[in-house]
Amino acid sequence: MQVSQVMSTLERKYPYEPEYLQAVREVLESVEEVYNEHPEFEKNKIVERMVEPDRILSFRVTWVDDQGQIQTNSGFRVQFNSALGPYKGGLRFHRAVTPGMLKFLGFEQTFKNALTTLPMGGGKGGSDFDPKGKSDAEIMRFCQAFMLELWKVIGPDTDVPAGDVGVGAREIGYLTGMYKKLAHEYNTGVLTGKGLTWGGSILRPEATGFGALYFTKQVLATAGRDIKGHTIALSGFGNVAWGAATRRLRWVQK
Repeated sequence: MQVSQVMSTLERKYPYEPEYLQAVREVLESVEEVYNEHPEFEKNKIVERMVEPDRILSFRVTWVDDQGQIQTNSGFRVQFNSALGPYKGGLRFHRAVTPGMLKFLGFEQTFKNALTTLPMGGGKGGSDFDPKGKSDAEIMRFCQAFMLELWKVIGPDTDVPAGDVGVGAREIGYLTGMYKKLAHEYNTGVLTGKGLTWGGSILRPEATGFGALYFTKQVLATAGRDIKGHTIALSGFGNVAWGAATRRLRWVQK
């Protein structure tokens, strides 16, 4: 594999997807040496197959706001790779969402899930809908309209979305409720990140932030250092940063 050659091809095909191109370059450069020790990978064009998603679903999401006005957003689901199992990855509701951004996230999600050793593929989805400033009723109507388009292509053995930026337990609850209504089944394995009262798991809100801190602690321990006494910088204060700060505070208090 020659990274420059692969990237040249992708840059010609996707010149307006900088996030995706950057993610692919960084991953390929990090594995190039090991990859080239295996001629069977090159023979079977593993990289060329890995950098392209299995499919990208694009759909219109039409919903009604509290003033009775019809609003239209774009919805997407990138089913990137299912070599190891069902597609698994979050849904992001943010005005900056684009197919290129979701391709970048789905590409990296494929490797993140593979490293867990669990049988999960990689995917990502979302919409340019911005939940900020919206009422609960508006968010509910949007989530229902979004799921109306998505439900036929997801399932516990096919594609299992989760939450991400702009999609917390509230949004997952609305999405799950609409899936149940459309599919005529109560299947708690279709979406993850649910509240405890409808099939969620204990510590789910803290899990990602806790995981980041456990990883950081292990990295420092490997270098012979203790996490105590170090200052940690957090960007923003969403679920991940909150979980990380909570875990850090508990360690300091011990």
